[in-house]
Amino acid sequence: MQLLRNILFYLIFYPGSAVLSASAALTAPINRRVFLACVHAWSGLQRWCVENILGCPVIIEGQKHDGPALYAVKHESFFEAIDAPTLFDMPAVLAKSELFRIPAWGRAARAYGLIEVDRTAGARALIGMMRQAREAAEAGRPLVIFPEGTRVPHGEERKLAAGFAGLYKALGLPVVPVAVDSGPTYKPGLKPRRPITYRFGEAIPPGLPRGEAEARVIAAINALNR
Repeated sequence: MQLLRNILFYLIFYPGSAVLSASAALTAPINRRVFLACVHAWSGLQRWCVENILGCPVIIEGQKHDGPALYAVKHESFFEAIDAPTLFDMPAVLAKSELFRIPAWGRAARAYGLIEVDRTAGARALIGMMRQAREAAEAGRPLVIFPEGTRVPHGEERKLAAGFAGLYKALGLPVVPVAVDSGPTYKPGLKPRRPITYRFGEAIPPGLPRGEAEARVIAAINALNR
């Protein structure tokens, strides 16, 4: 039965993704309302397919922060990256620069307000990134970062990428760590029937020493590593 569910998932989600992604790229410079509808439909399609076709419920534990915040999300699979516009309201996601070079997708990402993180950039580019992040926060958009910098296998704990500390210090926002255990479910090939859980941790106030802030984030985003 799960094999049939997987076949149906691949037959619906991937062609649907191609159509919605292309539609988003085409409408980005023409009609923002339609563009946003395409982006949110793509994210919503993934969530719907995961829950209703694969039979994997998405469970949300804990609460989002009431007010501007930087959400530090564990990154185990593509699921949480695509799911961000469904989990959050118009999130400004900080994403690595390589993704912006993907034809069509990169243009759509910029139009949605994703913030490019270029680890090789000079001071001028970093200042621009910080400015974008502040503007997004002031506009009421949640900031979302995958602080490990890349996907990490489930059960594995890593140090945070260097850019997290700079953002934490410069933005002066509370950090909400978010654990997620999508890795064992949303893996290549046959996906098992298994829940995906998000766990929102306690907000970490701004202004803490770097070591303390990072230690609290690492502990909280790995809370589902079992």
